[in-house]
Amino acid sequence: MEPFIFIPLAIIVGLIIGIFMAKFFVGRGLRRKQEEIDRKSDLILEEARSRAESIKKEKVLQAKEHFLKLKGEFDTEANRKKNQLINNERKLKQREQNQSKIQEQLKRRDAELESQKENLEMQLSILEKKKQDLDQLKVQQVSKLEKVAHVTADEARAQLIETLKEEAQTEASSYIKDIMDEAKLTATKQAKKVVIETIQRTATEHAIENCVSIFNIESDDIKGKIIGREGRNIRTLESATGVEIIVDDTPEAIIISGFDPVRREVARLSLHRLVSDGRIHPARIEEVVAKTTKNIEDEIVELGERAVIDLGVHGLHPELIKLVGRMRFRSSYGQNLLQHSKEVARLAATMAAELGINPKLAKRAGLLHDIGKVWPEEPELPHAILGMELAQKYKENHQVCNAIGAHHDEIEMTSLISPIVQTCDAISGSRPGARREIVESYLKRLKELEGLALEFDGVNKCYAMQAGRELRVMVDAENVDDQKAGMLSYEISQKIEKDLQYPGQIKVTVIREMRAVNFAK
Repeated sequence: MEPFIFIPLAIIVGLIIGIFMAKFFVGRGLRRKQEEIDRKSDLILEEARSRAESIKKEKVLQAKEHFLKLKGEFDTEANRKKNQLINNERKLKQREQNQSKIQEQLKRRDAELESQKENLEMQLSILEKKKQDLDQLKVQQVSKLEKVAHVTADEARAQLIETLKEEAQTEASSYIKDIMDEAKLTATKQAKKVVIETIQRTATEHAIENCVSIFNIESDDIKGKIIGREGRNIRTLESATGVEIIVDDTPEAIIISGFDPVRREVARLSLHRLVSDGRIHPARIEEVVAKTTKNIEDEIVELGERAVIDLGVHGLHPELIKLVGRMRFRSSYGQNLLQHSKEVARLAATMAAELGINPKLAKRAGLLHDIGKVWPEEPELPHAILGMELAQKYKENHQVCNAIGAHHDEIEMTSLISPIVQTCDAISGSRPGARREIVESYLKRLKELEGLALEFDGVNKCYAMQAGRELRVMVDAENVDDQKAGMLSYEISQKIEKDLQYPGQIKVTVIREMRAVNFAK
């Protein structure tokens, strides 16, 4: 048993010896590694110290260089400012010298002006004295002339003024005649050229509308249906449309009579629908007339839009477009108002382009110049003034508004478009066949024309010729000379332009005939 006890003891002792030996060798290795680490750290510190020293020297050198650079710039700037100050001082000294010279010159000039003033005062006193002498001499001469002529100075002055006035009137009359002749040779020629070219370039129809419309039917049997039992249908149709339906012996035709083209068109379309449908009784008639009236209103807007598109007028207010469409169903002296307005618009655009004026504004004014005639209400205003107010209400151009209001001379013209529209309106209305006039108003206009000329002194007789396009005036040869006859013709033409309204132009011819009559006994 004892050998087995010593074996573990030997193992424990061996282990202890091994541990000590391991500690010894490990401690030795650690010491070597520590020494090696210390040696490396010393080397790193040496390198860091040497690098820091080199960086320090480099930064010191850079600081010295920067300092020297700044010092050089400061010295340069200081020298520049110093030189600038020196130059400014030199300029100030020179300016002071110049001011002193200028002051000396001013003093010298003041002295010269003072001497000139004294000379002028002396000359003025001499002139005053001479003027007094001349006035005394003039008084003496006037008194001598009054004694010789037996006329006072005031009477002589009055006679001289009267003589000069008569001579001035004579010269003025001849001068006016020369100016008028020259204007007729130049302005009238050019104006006629522009007007003729405008008329030739703008063609239009001149069909005159009547106050009746013809409704064609297939057979006369339909007439009985239209009349109805005891005339109920025709009475209902007349009361609903406001026109007169004439059913007579005219074969296959019914006559619709009325002064309003809109009402006639409503009646014609209503008859067409009723005849096509076959149901003709009072209730159906009222229903069809109401629908037709609504369709006509839509057609009025469409007609206005079509007219505006055809003419190329843009930006027109919807209410003005509706008024333009209503012109289709309105006539003036038998001339369709929409056709007339479109023709005036084209003529105005052409004439404005010939004269170098804005053609778009002229076309716009020409289209709208008669919108006052189709306003649904009836205000107590001329249609030109009413149209101008409507255009102003819907924000139209001021030149267009003036052209609308001035095309019958109700207001003063303020733009060149106004006389163009007035001229084109006269051209459209005075074309052969374009308009017709009631006989009574035609005769009244001719009598007013003749009566206006008879108001002038020296007029014996006057006659309206060529349907009122020429006025021939017979004057008294003893009281009216040739020069006064020319002035009388001008004055009569101006009076006609101011007081009368007429289409086209009127030629005023003054005839002075000298007759010498003797009797042989």
